[in-house]
Amino acid sequence: MKRSTGQDRKITSNWRSATQAVRGGTWRSEMGETSEAIFMTSGYSYDDAETPADRFAGKIPGMTYSRTANPSVQMLEERIALMEGAEACRCQASGMGAMSSVMLCQLSAGDHMVIAKAAFGPTRWVTDNLLPRFGIEVTAVDGRDLNQWQDAIKDNTKLFFFETPANPTMDLVDIAEVSKIAHARGIRVVVDNAFASVALQRPLDHGADVVAYAATKLMDGSGRTLAGAIAGDAQFINTILHPYTRNTGNVLSPFNAWVVLKGLETLELRAKAQAAAALDLGAWLETRLPRVLHPGLASHPQHDLVKKQMYAAGSIFSFEVDGGREQAMKLLNALQLIDISNNIGDTKTLMTHPASTTHSSISPATRAEMGVSEGMLRISVGLEDVQDLKDDLDAAMKSVGL
Repeated sequence: MKRSTGQDRKITSNWRSATQAVRGGTWRSEMGETSEAIFMTSGYSYDDAETPADRFAGKIPGMTYSRTANPSVQMLEERIALMEGAEACRCQASGMGAMSSVMLCQLSAGDHMVIAKAAFGPTRWVTDNLLPRFGIEVTAVDGRDLNQWQDAIKDNTKLFFFETPANPTMDLVDIAEVSKIAHARGIRVVVDNAFASVALQRPLDHGADVVAYAATKLMDGSGRTLAGAIAGDAQFINTILHPYTRNTGNVLSPFNAWVVLKGLETLELRAKAQAAAALDLGAWLETRLPRVLHPGLASHPQHDLVKKQMYAAGSIFSFEVDGGREQAMKLLNALQLIDISNNIGDTKTLMTHPASTTHSSISPATRAEMGVSEGMLRISVGLEDVQDLKDDLDAAMKSVGL
């Protein structure tokens, strides 16, 4: 199989992100295929007994077992790293596989981490329930408040973790300023960038050390598969993360890697179009509802931060109805075009009630602390005609008295 040489890598690293999304990390076999091949194999054979011994010892490159490396998965890892401007990347079996791996691979009993309290429900379950079982202390802060990040630091703090924009409150975290606070004390910064994707935000450019993804979302873009990814400097990815995932088995399948590779080819086109549609829809909803949480709107208290660290505010936002869970459920049930679904980043527009779905695994008190109300609805805007989305929401809102 042909792969890029060292000289080729210098050339491809200069390509812009949209080009990397189509071309980056491509390997070709002797057949010369233009679409990346799927290597559906668990193991590999060798010409002699010395070759696997040398590969396992790290003396020569080459595949040994697909839990450690697979050509299809490595193509995706190389492509994501090039798009992110990262030195290396490792893919995971799912988005939550990425989030749990990026924490557990670097934290030990007696360590402390700080997380922005506004986060995906399962992420908070890991930090609130799983990590303490292993003697890892976690402090949740208001990610918008720089003083809280500073005040939360302890002598044993090893990690800052946050989403920006956050799920589903759309809180933003100033990546550059929080990274400065962390780095002054030797703390690693991990950003969950699933809501924006590399097409709309590059956390590493603003000082973050590691970026993590549910590639299930915008990277795939069509709701077809589960995948996760973690990108950062080579030392962290190859010597801290990779031994953990290689030995615990949280790895991506070759077929799912191929699906995400195909999704990346249209990521920039989709992300920008969906972000524009979401902004249009959010502005329209703001004329009908008392509270629309969209960072791209001037009414959002952190609107200026969008201009500082994002190319666009993204395709996902939330809004609230005054009638709590009952009215929110009725509105969902009245939709005709928009799907009721807890996924995001799809080409189809999806809506969910976070308190009863994505954030149902955490306590009502924690949801309230995060700002996830019973009347909150989250929408992920797809590629339909925006007027059709407005018509659907208009009819649904009128049917519930809005």
